[in-house]
Amino acid sequence: MKTKIQLFALMFAFVAGITLFSSCEKDENGYSAASGSPSPGTIDPGQAAGNEVLTLTGSGIGGVTSVIFEKDSVEATFNPNFNTESAIIFRVPSDAIPGQQNIIFKNSKGVEFKVPFKVLGLPAVLSVSNYNFVKDGEIVLTGKNLGDVSSVVFQGTTTPLTVVSKTATTLTLKMPETTFAQAKLEITNEAGKITTTQEFVNLDNAFHIFTDAYGAGIDNGSWGPAEVTTTVAKTGTSSFKAGYNKGNWSADGFANWGTGIEKSADFKYFSFWVKGADRDLTFYITGDKKAGGDYGNSDRTTPITVPANVWTYFKLKISDVGFWANGNSMQRMGWWIPGPDDADAVIYFDDVIFIK
Repeated sequence: MKTKIQLFALMFAFVAGITLFSSCEKDENGYSAASGSPSPGTIDPGQAAGNEVLTLTGSGIGGVTSVIFEKDSVEATFNPNFNTESAIIFRVPSDAIPGQQNIIFKNSKGVEFKVPFKVLGLPAVLSVSNYNFVKDGEIVLTGKNLGDVSSVVFQGTTTPLTVVSKTATTLTLKMPETTFAQAKLEITNEAGKITTTQEFVNLDNAFHIFTDAYGAGIDNGSWGPAEVTTTVAKTGTSSFKAGYNKGNWSADGFANWGTGIEKSADFKYFSFWVKGADRDLTFYITGDKKAGGDYGNSDRTTPITVPANVWTYFKLKISDVGFWANGNSMQRMGWWIPGPDDADAVIYFDDVIFIK
């Protein structure tokens, strides 16, 4: 009797060993054994951004040959040697589309199974309504993954910006009072924190040539028809309307007929917004102390192309413009054009400043 029991035990152990070996063996492609009826559990973590490592647990989930994120069918990479019948390790693709979606797994038997998951996307700012701001003014950022933004501060500070409203593609911010000249923004959402490539300029701390009106000591220094107008404006209610008559060699801009605009080591950039005419035109920045000589001469060292009918932002290094190459006090500066030869042109300038 004892011998029969021992023989039965040996046979049971042998069968169990074969079963265990079969469950752990790999197929010819190196994948863990696939099941005809996989039973997936949950993914840890339940939401993540691109490149983060995920683990799916369950039973019978071996032999996976592909992992696809459902939105736009983005494929995830994984190493089959790290996967078993009860766990699959893989990464969120860097180009996975943010949002709630299924992850689709397929095994070597051709069986598919799905598990819900939320891909998190870092904020992305693609354009801005303005680069310049004043206290309590509003700026609209346009981009991606902005609907879950939880914090916006100036880079390197804890100064918060008030989020007035937000959608997946827009973020409206109310600007606080600040003491610096310009800074980037740090924006945080569920996926993490980014720093904008765009820099935002504090108009209150800039040197004003023209904003809603002429700056201190500044006046109209134009050859052609030019004036302050409320017809259009980029910031506030006014802009500087500059007219260029057909066939003329025109220069329009600003002047300080008294002490002039003194050169300052604090000035880092010359910036302005300009709304183009009815066609694209090329203008040249001029100044009476530039290396080329007098205001409105033939100096073409600093050209700008102004697109038609839209506001365009320009920000140039002071060293590249060379306003004070021939002296430390500039009385006149502006934009000239040889012509225009085909027709009159009217453009509008706003927020003409030196950034410190």
